[in-house]
Order: sequence, then structure tokens, then C-alpha cells
Amino acid sequence: MDLRLMGIDAPLFHTLQHIMDTAGDDSNKPVNAPSRNYVRDAKAMAATPADVKEYPNSYVFIMDMPGLKSGDIKVQIEEDNVLLISGERKREEEKDGVKYIRMERRVGKFMRKFTLPENANTDAISAVCQDGVLTVTVEKLPPPEPKKPKTIEVKIA
Repeated sequence: MDLRLMGIDAPLFHTLQHIMDTAGDDSNKPVNAPSRNYVRDAKAMAATPADVKEYPNSYVFIMDMPGLKSGDIKVQIEEDNVLLISGERKREEEKDGVKYIRMERRVGKFMRKFTLPENANTDAISAVCQDGVLTVTVEKLPPPEPKKPKTIEVKIA
């Protein structure tokens, strides 16, 4: 419906007409809908379970990574003390005459982010993948030494 045909020609009504025209676009995506990347990352995070342990001198992150090589796994520190563990499990190449009857093992990207505590030493991190289990160890910083009282000499003026 064109509001100009009804004799209404004010700028407000032009704006309303524009809104009505664009409401019928095929982009039926809500304004607050998450992006594809966000959805993909959320699925990757949900499908990557992890155990986190705290020891007196370290934090340890344990994740199952069956069938992955060290080159398939990335361990990084992002800004604001965020530990990022990511990678990709690729599907095996199909050989001639072989077809899947059932495929249940997860393939695709995986990712987990952990915000590290302030006492985490981001310069002392090790990662080992053994028997399909990734273990990332983040050493703790030593506790700060208590401040000793400072004596100020009182002078006589």
C-alpha cells in the first residue's frame, strides 16, 4: 500500500512506508540473531568436554583428542589471560569401493576457551598429547611477598 496515493506525503510516513517495504524482504532474520560464526563456535565448544584441575602450583586442563596429531591441535593465549584450545578432526579420505554405513564419530572443528586466574603464569605453559588425551598445564605465579612495614625517619625541624 502506497501512502502517497492516500494524499499523505510527510517524511514520517515515508519512513513508515520504507519500513513496511523492507519488512517483506526474504531476509527473515531477526535483528539479534547470532552470526554463523558464533553458532559454529558455540557448537564446537559444546562438543569439546574438558576437565580442569587446580594443584598447589598449577592449573591442568584435560581433554580427549582421540586420533589427533599434535599438528591438528592449537594451544594459544589470547588477550586478557584467555587460554584457547582449538583444532580440527578431519574425515578420513574415502577409498574406492568404500562407503560409510554409519558415521558417529565427531568430525570438524573443536574449540574451548578458558579465562585464566590472575595468578596464572602465561609464560609457563606446557601441552602434551599422549594416548589421545591432551593435557595443558599452566603454572601458577608465586604468591606476592607480603609488604614489609616501611619506617619513615622523623626529623626535628
